[in-house]
Amino acid sequence: MRLGIFARTFSRPTVEGVFDAVREHQLDCVQFNMACAGLPTLPDDIAPSLAIRIHEASMSRGTEIAAVSGTYNMAHPDPEARQAGLRRLRTLASACHGMGTPVITLCTGTRDPENMWRWHPENVSSQAWSDLLSSMEAVLRIAEEEQVTLAFEPERANVVNTAAKGHALLAAMQSSRLKVVIDPANLIVPGDEHQMSQVLDEAFDLLGEYIVIAHAKDRGADDTFQTAGGGILDYDQYVRLLRAAAFDGPFILHGLTEEEIDAALQFLCDKLQRR
Repeated sequence: MRLGIFARTFSRPTVEGVFDAVREHQLDCVQFNMACAGLPTLPDDIAPSLAIRIHEASMSRGTEIAAVSGTYNMAHPDPEARQAGLRRLRTLASACHGMGTPVITLCTGTRDPENMWRWHPENVSSQAWSDLLSSMEAVLRIAEEEQVTLAFEPERANVVNTAAKGHALLAAMQSSRLKVVIDPANLIVPGDEHQMSQVLDEAFDLLGEYIVIAHAKDRGADDTFQTAGGGILDYDQYVRLLRAAAFDGPFILHGLTEEEIDAALQFLCDKLQRR
């Protein structure tokens, strides 16, 4: 597995400075965000020269851009908001070749109109599911045109809030361009260790063959997100399941500050018995 990090963990005035910081921590890859180039995550426009500059900055430092964040609310209750997100995703997808990245990460969205990471009771409605399927069909057409892979992340606050729903989405789409970002901290619920173990087993049973990126963060006993190693997630089981699934891709740290990187990285290296 290649150890990496969310590029936007580093606040620097230039993309070159961001990749310098990544290399200082001896990380192999990043999940990039256009915010690192001074733009919104999904910009209205990306100059070809900027895409090339990002690619050159990463390559000259030996850092792979494993994926770029393309999250927008794919289940937003307002169709116009969904269409705006789709237009901007097309802009990002058309820049991926120039940036040298083959994967765009997605959020399956929520009915909350203000925060795509906040749960809404209507997320379980048939209309929310239908809107998500329509959005996914549209982004997959773009993925085919631009020759990129899309990877969604099951998340308790979103429409795809379980591994089972993730599997149902994959079955509905039947596309080789749709894959999975796995982050067990987004799926577990504190309070029952046996139940948490079952959640991990189910996630890999249903989604293991589709995983292209693994995220490394944690969840506290108080149900807040924590730095990897600082919560209740059983990383021994997580790593064991990744290996059983023959996953050898990017293992991406996120949800942490720069000051927390070294400790979290050492934690992961110990679990992977590296360095």
